[in-house]
Amino acid sequence: MLPELSAAAWVLLVAAAAVVGVSKTALPGASTLSVAAFAAVLPARQSTGALLALLVVGDVFALWSYHRHADWKALVRLAPAVLAGVLLGVGFLALADDSEVRRVIGVTLLVLIAFTLWRRRRASEGPPPGGRVLYGTLGGFTTMVANAGGPVMSMYFLAARFPVKTFLGTAAWFFATVNIVKLPFSISLGLLTPAGALLDLVLVPAVLVGALAGRRLADRFDQAAFERVVVVLTVVGAVYLLL
Repeated sequence: MLPELSAAAWVLLVAAAAVVGVSKTALPGASTLSVAAFAAVLPARQSTGALLALLVVGDVFALWSYHRHADWKALVRLAPAVLAGVLLGVGFLALADDSEVRRVIGVTLLVLIAFTLWRRRRASEGPPPGGRVLYGTLGGFTTMVANAGGPVMSMYFLAARFPVKTFLGTAAWFFATVNIVKLPFSISLGLLTPAGALLDLVLVPAVLVGALAGRRLADRFDQAAFERVVVVLTVVGAVYLLL
């Protein structure tokens, strides 16, 4: 059975689903806005599972658009740290208070943003020493706990100075793999329910519309504008998590 929601709630969920599509094909980190919208309408645990399924749908469109542009060396190097972060997140979800976790993630994101921008002002090339382990572990942890790994990994890919298409292609493969790994954990923890899955089926067309719109938007981005938007959306996501 679909949850009983007001018309305003449905409008918000449809908009959030469209943002999922845009985030996958144009604006990494924007999906944190969808996290906020789903959490405002649905119970916290149900919102996490329902959004995860839509993120997987968005990943399909992202791979369709950018599967040839990934930096596979970067992905392979990140894999062990990300897996460790996901497993930490699974354990943490079973024990921790959601509000405390969100605030920790928000503070972490703001610190990472400040550090990344500071390094760029000094013309430093690539992520910092040990950054692969730091960003990978935090990315795996935050995506498992709150579907909020986008801003963390955006900062890593930004620090690596990937061109727009390489950025989007690497992010597409990264999150497609990680989100599929997360699905069994989410089901076993009771985050993804039959009602949530039925809700997702209704919202899938909005994800498609957002993904196609994002694909056209990405073709018009220059590198500087793209990086500014990524930073702004990451800050917005971090602030939301702190509220």
